[in-house]
Amino acid sequence: MDTIIETREPSLGRKMLNKVPEVTIFFWIIKIMATTVGETAADFLTFKLHWGLTNTTFVMSALLIITLIFQFKARKYIPGVYWLAVVLISVVGTLITDNLTDHFGVPLVTSTIVFSIILAITFAAWYKSEKTLSIHSIFTTRRETFYWLAILFTFALGTAAGDLVSEDIGLGYWKSGILFAVVIALVTLAFFKFNMNAVLSFWIAYILTRPLGASIGDFLSQSRHAGGLGLGTTGTSMIFLAIILALVIYLTKTRRDEIPVEE
Repeated sequence: MDTIIETREPSLGRKMLNKVPEVTIFFWIIKIMATTVGETAADFLTFKLHWGLTNTTFVMSALLIITLIFQFKARKYIPGVYWLAVVLISVVGTLITDNLTDHFGVPLVTSTIVFSIILAITFAAWYKSEKTLSIHSIFTTRRETFYWLAILFTFALGTAAGDLVSEDIGLGYWKSGILFAVVIALVTLAFFKFNMNAVLSFWIAYILTRPLGASIGDFLSQSRHAGGLGLGTTGTSMIFLAIILALVIYLTKTRRDEIPVEE
């Protein structure tokens, strides 16, 4: 759900091969699972290991920064580094929203509105600077910086919106999951059948997979009394991390998700 929409030579940043994967079925599977892990791992570290919200935020943010240093230093897309960054940014994005809600008492509707505005500003600045939001053009440091900022805010926004729908509005975990899945399906239909803009449809789907993954994670991990299946945050996190690892190893060996270099 993404196409190259411009070829202007970037004015800043070292020239590299594209730093992100092709948008394939593997991309969406890993993305949804990463968002699920972001939800369950944050709860596991905060409550099961008793790290607390503040300590968990500091530790996971530090790990994310270290991983992004390796991601930015690389000159091409490396599946292991890239997807580790996505998993960690999913956890950090969840923690940002949780901190605002639990520590500062910010209502979820306010967080949803604020992160929507911040994400819109990020996209506007990105487009003004680079004249594209296409992920097929992430081959300079500046574009990659915009890309990861947008990813962070999509996770924070998705967490707030997902919790707003499932908890504050009271729709529940599995019903929220179905709702977000239906909206994603409608966006996909609009892209394939009605020629919806590729970049727009990609980013809408990307944002919505966050609350979808969170709803799946909560449904699997939460107790039956709370409306879940009772697998626990430990079991859910381990299962999804194992699947993500297997897929990343497969993609590393086959290189099926590398974007071809334009001649």
